[in-house]
Amino acid sequence: MAHGMTRREFAMAAGAAGLTIAGLGRPVQAAADTRILRFIMRNDLRVLDPMWTTAYVTRNHAYMVFDTLFALDSKLQPQPQMFGDYNVSDDKLVYSFTLRDGLRFHDGQRVRGADCVASVKRWMARDSLGQTLATVVDVMRGGDDKNFAIRLKEPFPLLLAGLAKVSSLPPFILPERVAKTDPF
Repeated sequence: MAHGMTRREFAMAAGAAGLTIAGLGRPVQAAADTRILRFIMRNDLRVLDPMWTTAYVTRNHAYMVFDTLFALDSKLQPQPQMFGDYNVSDDKLVYSFTLRDGLRFHDGQRVRGADCVASVKRWMARDSLGQTLATVVDVMRGGDDKNFAIRLKEPFPLLLAGLAKVSSLPPFILPERVAKTDPF
């Protein structure tokens, strides 16, 4: 069924064309301060906690505020993101991590092993892969320094892939005081 434009549709099209033409004659101006990131969300940011929702707007916001222990490379292989070094024991039961120098949270506090342990535990409470991982974790240790470790009861080949997860519920590293809040 073919129909012509309504007056409302015509008015909207004419208005859009007028705005486009008006904008073409103006030079593009660079931002005065190049350190400012301007980001326009597609949706309203209603939840700030990336463990409470799978909403992309919350996840995207969390990526701008927090970091993850691992990231995926172009071949989708986990690569250290926050680590200067990590080791896996020969029996694949002990993972030892050392954070890079100079890592700080958005409030200026330095990132510690205790922050990593609390954040991973919180993630394991909510994420399905994390919940599976939790069944084989024997102990996680981390203190006020930049080291932490995960000892498993049995090998878990998806550990690094889980820590590099990029969507749904990525394991963001939060300050310990925040990570210890109820994940539900």
